[in-house]
Amino acid sequence: MRVALIHYWLRSMRGGERVLEAFSEMFPDADIFTHIVQRDQLSDQLNRHDIKTTFISKMPFANRHYQKYLPFMPRALEELDLSDYDLVISSESGPAKGVIVRPDAFHLCYCHSPMRYIWDLYPHYLNASGFLARQVFPGIAHRLRTWDVSTAARVDQFVANSSFVRQRINKYYRRDSEVVFPPVAVDEFEAAAVDGPGDYYLAAGELVGYKRFDLVVEAFTKLGKPLVVVGEGEQAKQLKKVAGDTITFADRVSFSELKQRFGACKALVFPGEEDFGMVPVEVMAAGRPVIAYGRGGALDTVVDGKTGLLFHEQTVEALIAAIETFETMRFDKQEIQTHARQFGPDPFKTKIRRVLADNGIDIPA
Repeated sequence: MRVALIHYWLRSMRGGERVLEAFSEMFPDADIFTHIVQRDQLSDQLNRHDIKTTFISKMPFANRHYQKYLPFMPRALEELDLSDYDLVISSESGPAKGVIVRPDAFHLCYCHSPMRYIWDLYPHYLNASGFLARQVFPGIAHRLRTWDVSTAARVDQFVANSSFVRQRINKYYRRDSEVVFPPVAVDEFEAAAVDGPGDYYLAAGELVGYKRFDLVVEAFTKLGKPLVVVGEGEQAKQLKKVAGDTITFADRVSFSELKQRFGACKALVFPGEEDFGMVPVEVMAAGRPVIAYGRGGALDTVVDGKTGLLFHEQTVEALIAAIETFETMRFDKQEIQTHARQFGPDPFKTKIRRVLADNGIDIPA
């Protein structure tokens, strides 16, 4: 059986690329197709594969400005020749699932998220855009939505990375899906666990508007409690401007330092609504609890009162109340780590094999 793996673009090793890496381990002879690739940013595992690119990679300055070629990506996908492949697995968050396969081939789409910038987060992205983009993007988004919905019919089986994404697949595509949580390297983060918590809270991720790090900075400024913010992004300058003296920013940290901070914090504060959110699972694997906004992927990953605490209004006041409640609670490190293990690579691969087996495709372990 010949297997093709389709991914939107390959420029780093973030959550989506870790999922692709797990698929590449399951199918070591698979070919990978993507719009653009920077091999020096990829893992050795992905670089072992034959990686083919669409015509987007030949466009001027594509490696840096690939997102500006979004209007051309549907056609680029449809021009891929996948006639030799029996199983096609698309990894969908940007345009990936719109490929055309043989009538007798099976197309499984692992959906990290329907494209949020044309669906539920469209107003946010539009308002954050420059003047020219605000004039052009509405027309592009309209055409992309039509294409996105129509190409959902080309998929034989959807797999969602969380219950939240399953709801969104049903809402926008009117398709049901299986939920299979993405693989998190829980073993690596377990090794970073320490006996007791440090004296600081932690917020980590890309510093962009919809992730709501502004809530965390304002809350900890008012509380006067120590907070470490790890990450970079468009909001970094503004957040630093309004942050109080107890807040420290670590723009870039090594992976080893990141793991150390995960294992030594009092808790991770996770204020955004994410599709899944790997960072909370990584922190829990290191034995530390999570204070999370009770929507999105956090509802799948954080057990309220056992592995963390959920707050239900995305406001500074609700977050402050959650932090004050958290400080009256006690959490068991072993219980938190045991919970995190269900999100590891082996459960992911087992569940994907089951989904394929349910569709008549048996993959040996």
